[in-house]
Amino acid sequence: MNDNLKWAAPDRYDLLKEFARINRQNPTFAEQILWQYLRDQALGTKFFRQYIIADYIVDFVSLQHQLVIEVDGAYHSEFEQMEYDELRTQHLESFGFFVIRFSNEQVQNDMPSVIDSIKSKLQQLMLE
Repeated sequence: MNDNLKWAAPDRYDLLKEFARINRQNPTFAEQILWQYLRDQALGTKFFRQYIIADYIVDFVSLQHQLVIEVDGAYHSEFEQMEYDELRTQHLESFGFFVIRFSNEQVQNDMPSVIDSIKSKLQQLMLE
Protein backbone atom coordinates (compact mmCIF):
# COMPACT_ATOMS: atom_id res chain seq x y z
CA MET A 1 0.00 0.00 0.00
CA ASN A 2 1.25 3.46 -0.88
CA ASP A 3 1.94 5.53 2.25
CA ASN A 4 -0.03 8.52 1.02
CA LEU A 5 -3.08 6.31 0.60
CA LYS A 6 -2.65 5.14 4.19
CA TRP A 7 -2.44 8.75 5.41
CA ALA A 8 -5.30 10.18 3.39
CA ALA A 9 -8.83 9.83 4.67
CA PRO A 10 -10.26 6.89 2.69
CA ASP A 11 -13.42 8.80 1.81
CA ARG A 12 -11.38 11.62 0.25
CA TYR A 13 -8.47 9.81 -1.39
CA ASP A 14 -10.10 9.27 -4.80
CA LEU A 15 -11.16 12.93 -4.96
CA LEU A 16 -7.67 14.09 -3.95
CA LYS A 17 -6.14 11.78 -6.54
CA GLU A 18 -8.32 13.31 -9.26
CA PHE A 19 -7.48 16.88 -8.13
CA ALA A 20 -3.76 16.00 -8.12
CA ARG A 21 -4.03 14.64 -11.68
CA ILE A 22 -5.81 17.81 -12.83
CA ASN A 23 -3.22 19.99 -11.09
CA ARG A 24 -0.36 18.09 -12.79
CA GLN A 25 -2.04 18.68 -16.15
CA ASN A 26 -2.63 22.38 -15.41
CA PRO A 27 0.36 23.72 -13.43
CA THR A 28 0.75 27.39 -12.70
CA PHE A 29 3.44 29.21 -14.66
CA ALA A 30 5.67 29.31 -11.57
CA GLU A 31 5.18 25.57 -10.98
CA GLN A 32 6.14 24.88 -14.61
CA ILE A 33 9.34 26.87 -14.19
CA LEU A 34 10.35 25.23 -10.92
CA TRP A 35 9.54 21.73 -12.21
CA GLN A 36 12.17 22.19 -14.94
CA TYR A 37 14.79 22.52 -12.17
CA LEU A 38 13.48 19.65 -10.02
CA ARG A 39 12.60 16.96 -12.54
CA ASP A 40 14.82 14.04 -13.49
CA GLN A 41 16.69 14.19 -10.16
CA ALA A 42 18.39 17.41 -11.26
CA LEU A 43 19.14 18.26 -7.61
CA GLY A 44 20.20 14.73 -6.69
CA THR A 45 16.84 13.53 -5.39
CA LYS A 46 13.57 12.50 -6.98
CA PHE A 47 10.77 15.02 -6.64
CA PHE A 48 7.12 14.27 -7.20
CA ARG A 49 4.66 17.01 -8.11
CA GLN A 50 1.10 17.40 -6.92
CA TYR A 51 1.58 14.59 -4.42
CA ILE A 52 -0.97 13.52 -1.82
CA ILE A 53 0.17 13.57 1.80
CA ALA A 54 -2.56 13.08 4.38
CA ASP A 55 -5.50 15.15 3.15
CA TYR A 56 -3.29 17.61 1.28
CA ILE A 57 -1.88 17.88 -2.20
CA VAL A 58 1.60 19.38 -2.03
CA ASP A 59 3.18 21.09 -5.00
CA PHE A 60 6.49 19.18 -4.86
CA VAL A 61 7.98 16.63 -2.49
CA SER A 62 11.20 14.70 -2.10
CA LEU A 63 10.10 11.63 -0.17
CA GLN A 64 13.71 10.56 0.31
CA HIS A 65 14.49 13.75 2.23
CA GLN A 66 10.93 14.50 3.39
CA LEU A 67 11.08 17.97 1.87
CA VAL A 68 7.89 19.66 0.67
CA ILE A 69 8.15 22.68 -1.62
CA GLU A 70 5.13 24.92 -2.03
CA VAL A 71 4.78 27.67 -4.63
CA ASP A 72 2.32 30.28 -3.43
CA GLY A 73 0.24 32.63 -5.50
CA ALA A 74 -0.89 36.07 -4.36
CA TYR A 75 -3.94 34.76 -2.46
CA HIS A 76 -1.56 33.11 0.03
CA SER A 77 -0.92 36.57 1.47
CA GLU A 78 -4.56 36.90 2.57
CA PHE A 79 -5.02 36.46 6.32
CA GLU A 80 -7.33 33.44 6.23
CA GLN A 81 -5.13 31.66 3.69
CA MET A 82 -2.03 32.40 5.77
CA GLU A 83 -3.70 30.82 8.81
CA TYR A 84 -4.68 27.76 6.76
CA ASP A 85 -1.16 27.48 5.32
CA GLU A 86 0.32 27.58 8.83
CA LEU A 87 -1.97 24.80 10.05
CA ARG A 88 -1.24 22.78 6.93
CA THR A 89 2.50 23.22 7.47
CA GLN A 90 2.18 22.12 11.10
CA HIS A 91 0.25 19.03 10.04
CA LEU A 92 2.80 18.11 7.36
CA GLU A 93 5.59 18.65 9.89
CA SER A 94 3.82 16.28 12.27
CA PHE A 95 4.36 13.60 9.60
CA GLY A 96 8.08 14.42 9.60
CA PHE A 97 8.18 16.68 6.55
CA PHE A 98 9.98 20.00 6.32
CA VAL A 99 8.05 22.60 4.31
CA ILE A 100 9.58 25.50 2.40
CA ARG A 101 7.53 28.08 0.55
CA PHE A 102 8.30 30.38 -2.32
CA SER A 103 6.08 32.98 -3.90
CA ASN A 104 5.29 32.88 -7.60
CA GLU A 105 7.34 36.07 -7.91
CA GLN A 106 10.42 34.48 -6.33
CA VAL A 107 10.24 31.54 -8.73
CA GLN A 108 9.63 33.72 -11.75
CA ASN A 109 12.15 36.47 -10.93
CA ASP A 110 14.89 34.95 -8.77
CA MET A 111 15.32 31.29 -9.62
CA PRO A 112 19.01 31.20 -8.60
CA SER A 113 18.06 32.10 -5.00
CA VAL A 114 15.18 29.60 -5.00
CA ILE A 115 17.45 26.78 -6.19
CA ASP A 116 20.17 27.77 -3.70
CA SER A 117 17.60 27.65 -0.88
CA ILE A 118 16.39 24.21 -1.97
CA LYS A 119 19.94 22.87 -2.31
CA SER A 120 20.86 24.26 1.09
CA LYS A 121 17.83 22.65 2.75
CA LEU A 122 18.52 19.33 1.02
CA GLN A 123 22.13 19.38 2.26
CA GLN A 124 20.94 20.18 5.78
CA LEU A 125 18.39 17.34 5.69
CA MET A 126 21.02 14.88 4.41
CA LEU A 127 23.21 15.67 7.41
CA GLU A 128 20.43 15.17 9.97
